[in-house]
Amino acid sequence: MIESARQVDNSLTGMVALVTGAGRGIGRAIALELASHGAAVACCARSLSEIDEVAALIESTCPGKKRAAAIPLDVSDETDVKRAVAKTTEIFGRLDILVNNAGIGVFGSLESLSVADWDRVMAVNTRGTFLMCRESIPHLRKQQRSFIINIASVVGVKGYPNQSAYAASKHAIMGMSSALAKEVQKDGIRVHAICPGGVDTDMVGDARPDLDRSGLIQSEELAEMVTFLVTRRGKGVIDVLHVRRDGNTPWV
Repeated sequence: MIESARQVDNSLTGMVALVTGAGRGIGRAIALELASHGAAVACCARSLSEIDEVAALIESTCPGKKRAAAIPLDVSDETDVKRAVAKTTEIFGRLDILVNNAGIGVFGSLESLSVADWDRVMAVNTRGTFLMCRESIPHLRKQQRSFIINIASVVGVKGYPNQSAYAASKHAIMGMSSALAKEVQKDGIRVHAICPGGVDTDMVGDARPDLDRSGLIQSEELAEMVTFLVTRRGKGVIDVLHVRRDGNTPWV
């Protein structure tokens, strides 16, 4: 990734990625990782100061070349999504990789949740993913190979107490990914879902304060998996990546 001393590789040169939730945590790591492999990156999130910092880090590695843009975005807002995708293609001329990472969580027993809590989680996590995919597909379809990477969760496969709204939103993303993969296969667009267990982010700290954070998956590990999906060649296609914490019980 760009913040390390690793030599920049150019396997994604000429390609453009749009990453949501790119200001911190997993999204930040993904944006920096894709850029370190040569991609230009539209860094999107609600906090302009955070994505400005990420974009500046990327730009600093290639003076004189437009390698990054900070685009404020609320993924739950249809107008905002249309504007962000249009701005990305206006700046870079194309779109090859969409990473739907933006997400929120509200945690507590189901009976303690308000309708507003439930609706907000579904609006950001599920409607946001839907809107980003819908607006990006016409641009992704123009490329010979393009990708949609949906960051789901272990709770998109399993259920955990006090995570009903978050689990419902991630289960919805898994269903959406499965149907969408079949719809766009003919267009050369590959849809991948990544389902990580506990990742060392602020959200996991809120959801599971009982966890020893030293044993959590690092954001950079997920970023490397995104790069693996969009750079690998061959006949085999990976639809879903299940990623558990080392030491946890295998899912198989």
